[in-house]
Amino acid sequence: MSVDIFKVLKRPIITEKTTKMRQQGVYVFEVDKSASKPLIKEAVEKIFNVDVVDVRTITMRGKLRRYGRYEGYKSDWKKAIVKIKQGQTIKLIDELQ
Repeated sequence: MSVDIFKVLKRPIITEKTTKMRQQGVYVFEVDKSASKPLIKEAVEKIFNVDVVDVRTITMRGKLRRYGRYEGYKSDWKKAIVKIKQGQTIKLIDELQ
């Protein structure tokens, strides 16, 4: 099975909390729901040219949304918390600030 590593990472999650986490070398991404930890590690290492130390994943449940008198749920999604080797940074994300 051949997987395109550029489709594994969907977007970086940039919040106040994740901005503080970046100082410790921890980055947060929205990833494909079927992505495994080794696949996420490989994608981050190849795309950003860094050494990944640890990958933690969380499946986030979709929230209830209302549209007038109708209500429904947003889709579930997966979040990956990636720790990289000390002293390294992911420049593209740091430049967004």
